[in-house]
Amino acid sequence: MASYRTEGRGEPPSPGYRLFFKNEVGHYISPFHDIPLKVDSKENVFHMVVEVPRWTNAKMEIATEEPLNPIKQDVKDGKLRYVANIFPHKGYIWNYGALPQTWEDPHRKDKLTDSYGDNDPIDVCEIGSKVLPHGEVICVKILGILALIDQGETDWKLIAINVNDPDASKFHDINDVRKYKPGYLEATLNWFRFYKVPEGKPENQFAFNGEFKNKAFAFEVIKSAHESWKALLMRKSDGGSINCINLEISDSPFHCSQEKARSLVESVSPSISKGSNEEDQVWHFLASDGNI
Repeated sequence: MASYRTEGRGEPPSPGYRLFFKNEVGHYISPFHDIPLKVDSKENVFHMVVEVPRWTNAKMEIATEEPLNPIKQDVKDGKLRYVANIFPHKGYIWNYGALPQTWEDPHRKDKLTDSYGDNDPIDVCEIGSKVLPHGEVICVKILGILALIDQGETDWKLIAINVNDPDASKFHDINDVRKYKPGYLEATLNWFRFYKVPEGKPENQFAFNGEFKNKAFAFEVIKSAHESWKALLMRKSDGGSINCINLEISDSPFHCSQEKARSLVESVSPSISKGSNEEDQVWHFLASDGNI
């Protein structure tokens, strides 16, 4: 596995903070486009980019519309975004991130869910025992998948485990999560169902009545999203505002030089003012009917 490291510009939490990625020789890369999807072509070992460490609240994400796609904190109405604490959960209940070189095409109706894609890489919930820092690139085994329908869009959620987790050898498919981490899948379903309710939004819905699909099903979803990403990088799909600048896909029309990549990073002038972290401290309790 290639090693990756990160370089921050600005100070979190702030709207201008960015976390850029470098490869093993110190060249800037895009975590969205330049990190391979699979590790050494192994059957079930994929790269995952960690965006949010477990138990934290800041909504960190790959900036798909910015050059080189650094990680940033999402901003809404001029304010930094945090997910709510909904008892008994503190922030995100897994290490949360994305599979590189995948894209859920918003112009393509998913034949499995009959809804269009959400315009992002596929999300991953890593269920291992270690809390991982944002920006870490790890190898994961895929165990299953959940189909969240968010405001009419398909937003797949992969369930995976770090291959270096002490218990990774026990986990081969979704039923192993039920066996060795009882209650975790139910908590995951409830987390995604309710996490936007404190913002005044309705409960999220799911395809397949909220059923977690197995590893084989997940592989088909990943394969489709990888093909969509390849079409995006070759300008065969309408990416809209998605930034496709990359350094490793030499036949892509968006391929750029390391010199240009360095100048793009150096042109970033991060905000020095910090945002409020007060939302991180608020707890919400849900009644049995799902109301706050």
